[in-house]
Amino acid sequence: MDLNLTNPMAERKTKTVYRDGDKTIKLFVENYSKADILNEALNQARVEEGTDLSIPKLIAVTKVDNRWALVSEHIEGTPLDKLMEQNPDKEDEYLNRFVDIQLEILGHNVKILNRIKEKYNKRIDSLTNINDNVKYELLQRLDGMKNHTKLCHGDYNPSNIIIKEDGSYAIIDWAHVTQGNASADCAKTYLIFCMEGREEFATKYLNLFSEKSGIALHTIQRWFPIVAAAQLAKAKDEEKAFLEKWIDIMDYE
Repeated sequence: MDLNLTNPMAERKTKTVYRDGDKTIKLFVENYSKADILNEALNQARVEEGTDLSIPKLIAVTKVDNRWALVSEHIEGTPLDKLMEQNPDKEDEYLNRFVDIQLEILGHNVKILNRIKEKYNKRIDSLTNINDNVKYELLQRLDGMKNHTKLCHGDYNPSNIIIKEDGSYAIIDWAHVTQGNASADCAKTYLIFCMEGREEFATKYLNLFSEKSGIALHTIQRWFPIVAAAQLAKAKDEEKAFLEKWIDIMDYE
């Protein structure tokens, strides 16, 4: 497949995102895990085929100069985080829509996806830099959580919502999608905002999600140390101290 890589849109530690006409290309760094590439492609395909959600269609998994690439349909529009930055007076309006879209996602089921409890169990069990007693308590709490099958995006934040010119939207970046508990997905989004230093906005989001979903705050908060520990397993060095503070399980009893 001939790909035009002259128009970069974003650059991350492990990949660069390009636009090539009606296609978006994620070009990963050399030696990036083949299993992770294929898993992301499979996840996206499963959501595309298993729901009526507006998401980019997967076009190809390929290689460019010994680097893996995922090629998807390009979604024309503005990321919701950019709209929030450009229109601070509309923050509440955008936040309401953000939560409504998350609840729409959570209203779907794709039962062939991996389960969030299994994913978090493996990550927490792999940790070597936390106290064994704390790890045991985290795993026990995780095991006691209800086994739901809701569609959990896993990296739900405003940059992954594209608002089109006609006001409709699309949801991108499905690499971390699982099936599981809505409270866990909310806790992950709350954590993302806090890691960005947006604690006030995170609290506003949390309260709104609780109100709209009918899920009690304490139910969501019980996931905080679990989600933080799971994130710690893949964290950058600069994130570790922040996440370790969240793992004290007694804070959320």
